[in-house]
Amino acid sequence: MLPLKTRAEVLAAGRPAPPPGEGDANTSPRRASWRAGLSAHTRELLDRDEAVFLRQSLSTPCLDVLAGCAGSTLTTLDGRELLDFHGNSLHQTGHAHPGVVAAIKAQLDTMAFCPRRFTNEPAIALAEALADIAPGRCARTLFAPSGALAVGMALKLARLATGRFKTVSLWDAFHGASLDACSVGGEALFRSGIGPLLPGTEHVPPPEPYRCVLNTRGCRDCDLACARYLEYVLEKEGDVGAVIAEPLRATTVNIPPPGYWPAVRAACDKHGALLVFDETATCLGRTGRLFACSHFGADPDIVVLGKGLGGGIMPLAAMVADPALDVGGDVALGHYTHEKNPTACAAGLAVLDILARDGLVPRAARLGREALTRLSALAADHPGIGQVRGLGLALAVELVRDRTSREPDNEAADAVMYRCLRRGLAFKTSHGNILTLTPPLTITETDLDRALGILSDALAGI
Repeated sequence: MLPLKTRAEVLAAGRPAPPPGEGDANTSPRRASWRAGLSAHTRELLDRDEAVFLRQSLSTPCLDVLAGCAGSTLTTLDGRELLDFHGNSLHQTGHAHPGVVAAIKAQLDTMAFCPRRFTNEPAIALAEALADIAPGRCARTLFAPSGALAVGMALKLARLATGRFKTVSLWDAFHGASLDACSVGGEALFRSGIGPLLPGTEHVPPPEPYRCVLNTRGCRDCDLACARYLEYVLEKEGDVGAVIAEPLRATTVNIPPPGYWPAVRAACDKHGALLVFDETATCLGRTGRLFACSHFGADPDIVVLGKGLGGGIMPLAAMVADPALDVGGDVALGHYTHEKNPTACAAGLAVLDILARDGLVPRAARLGREALTRLSALAADHPGIGQVRGLGLALAVELVRDRTSREPDNEAADAVMYRCLRRGLAFKTSHGNILTLTPPLTITETDLDRALGILSDALAGI
């Protein structure tokens, strides 16, 4: 056996770096400059963190150390405040919402955990509430501690219900980092260099109007070639059990052209495949509707929720399915230790109550329209902005070297991100050149205005 260091060197030498994907990597040369401005105590904690955690892209080594998060604001150990337009897409109700915190505390005083084989009222009530709001006929639920695990349950249920194991999903999509979820996912950052993935996981080009690879006439003359391509695969494979996709690509906010999802829905019905929408990052009002798929005129057979369902505090996700798919009574689809965690479910119930009581979903739609108008005006004056996109409070600014070639400008995106961090705004960069802005739905209009001003200033001169 080779020494461990030598093996690592061999592996690293033989594995090319994957292209940019889900978020900003931790390899920017600007990271060193940022670190130099941190206090000695913060740098010490970052060193300790790096010494005990396995390194991985997007994570270790970390950027900074947080001391707190509340509402729309992150506070670092050194006292720097950052408006959080990243949030891992889980802070629909903001960080540490008092209503969610109170619900968790009250549940902890009553019953913190529920072993499998037993049920509890918060779990039942949350499943009932999801049945009332879920799209289409989706009404039967299973809970899990993460969106990736809920995606895995959806894959298993689709196999049981159809008797088929093949799936069709979209290149560049993200469905989680576990082996089954990244098999149907389409980002190289999670798939490359790890060996065989699940068999039968077919992929097709995504509906991406700004960079369509199938229609040479351009995005203004869309002929739904992407939907016809997907149906062609369903027809030729003949035994696909499910199409699994995000209704819109969450981190790049790529919005499919009109008619895409109805065409895919019709193709699934024609060829006997289920339609699974992964709304882990887009559910519960992010796009100005409770579910993003409601914008696009197609209902799923299975929908996956996650991230914000736990109120930004508890790990909680759900798979909600058409009752006609309730065919797994003799197998374990999930069987997770925290399957019906009453504390997590209490958080979920509080989230749904806050969304409805405070009108956060229509508010997200209104604020999103206003922000998109302002970003569009910014783009008109800035040749480095190729396109701005938005649906509710899911917003994206795509930076390019020039608008004719649309060549991605990753360097500019990285520079803008660090400029914004220094001015008090945190967000994600996706696919290297896309500034992804996902503020809490509770953000004040003053803070939203301030964040857009910081971004405008940071873009100046790029």
